[in-house]
Amino acid sequence: MSIRSLLTEDVIVSEMTARDKKSALAELCDRLAEQRSDLDRARMVSVLLDRERLGSTGIGHGIAIPHGKLPEIEGLVTGFGRSREGVDFASMDDCPAHLFFVLFAPTAASRVHLDALALISRILQNPDVRSELMEASGPDNILEVIEKAEKSLE
Repeated sequence: MSIRSLLTEDVIVSEMTARDKKSALAELCDRLAEQRSDLDRARMVSVLLDRERLGSTGIGHGIAIPHGKLPEIEGLVTGFGRSREGVDFASMDDCPAHLFFVLFAPTAASRVHLDALALISRILQNPDVRSELMEASGPDNILEVIEKAEKSLE
């Protein structure tokens, strides 16, 4: 599995405008729904908010990985967002989130879902990768950083 293979420039929000958790989730879902007519924006936001009620997906170091399951999809759906200002995401370290990977998986795809979450976490453990993502000039450069980071894990 490759996170880079799941992302395209058109599902990347390189300059998020949201300032709170709900707005950030909506902004990420807006972008996905714009690109995929089979995805319902309101349903995606609801699924993510339900997941957030169980505990924040803000994992610290400026990272949030909001995720959930949608029975109507057949494969993983992934998007990326960057907030230079930061969003209060009730993260484990109480710091704002700046880098967001949003992930949806089919209901029956628990293993694939967990593998994707683990890979995203491994990529973002590297402070240099986080810094490069924050400094990236736009979606194309963000994809290059992610691809390079994945290759370094091989």
